[in-house]
Amino acid sequence: MDFFEKFQWLFMIIAMFVGLGLGQIGNVAVAAAYFITPFLMMMLFGIFLQTPVESLKEGFKNAKVLRLSLLINFVWTPLLAFGLSFLFFRNTPDVFIALIMDMVTPCTDWYLVFTGISGGSIALSTSFLPWNLFMQFISIPVAIFLFAGTVVEIQPYIFLESFLRVLLLPFIIAVITRNIIYYIKGQSWFEQNTLGRIGVFQSLFLMFAIMAMFASQGVILIENLSLVIGLIIPVILFFIINFSVGQLIGRIFRLSYQEGASLIFTILARNAPLALTIAVATFPERPLIPLVLAVESLIELPMLFAFSQLMLLFYSKRWWSNLA
Repeated sequence: MDFFEKFQWLFMIIAMFVGLGLGQIGNVAVAAAYFITPFLMMMLFGIFLQTPVESLKEGFKNAKVLRLSLLINFVWTPLLAFGLSFLFFRNTPDVFIALIMDMVTPCTDWYLVFTGISGGSIALSTSFLPWNLFMQFISIPVAIFLFAGTVVEIQPYIFLESFLRVLLLPFIIAVITRNIIYYIKGQSWFEQNTLGRIGVFQSLFLMFAIMAMFASQGVILIENLSLVIGLIIPVILFFIINFSVGQLIGRIFRLSYQEGASLIFTILARNAPLALTIAVATFPERPLIPLVLAVESLIELPMLFAFSQLMLLFYSKRWWSNLA
């Protein structure tokens, strides 16, 4: 984990405060709103560029763990997300939607960092990455219509148009860019000279997007600060419950420590940047939704670090073998 990844949570906090400050200057708040979606789409371009969708077959090398991961992420977790959102925020539609959108989107980058910290199998976790991305394209619209549609009216055409525009365009450009680099420089050159730098690229554009978001709409977050603070309990509950589910599945299916750690961080880490992009595009009249998603990611990062240390404790004390 490089310096930027290690302190990304700090950079996100700084971006928020810088954005709030810039929003007080002249017409900056109005201008900043126009940069949010382009910055987020550039961030998604970075995510898609490092996601080898053509390697979906790699996941079948450990089909058992892949199936468990998909089952938990796309069947169990949406139900858990709805339950927690309904329990805590059924009377607050914007936070309700944000919580669901965050929890139903498995991570496509951060989870690899924390899998590595905990001593899990990076190779196995990497094979999950294209599956997580592919399944999100299907699961996010379904979850929003099924769950978020219970508290707000959603226009199918407008939602699907926005969803496809902000996801499909950077995805297509990333695939074309990747193949051009493969053709000109070769795959090994791409992996050695490009992959290691993409993480910083996408993180920078995420920071820029958060800065623009808080510059344009930060006052709304301040006005709803009590709701944001209320996120802490359901988000922590989500992590505790899914961590426990991962432990239970590891015991039932007798997974090795490396397999178990890979599974656990695949079902814990969430893809807030992707959810953020979709929220900005599909709910432009509800700016509190993306703001809440940005705050949720700040709660998520320290939780992932804490659970990675807990997994290391399990490994050092040999508790995992006793559990399994």
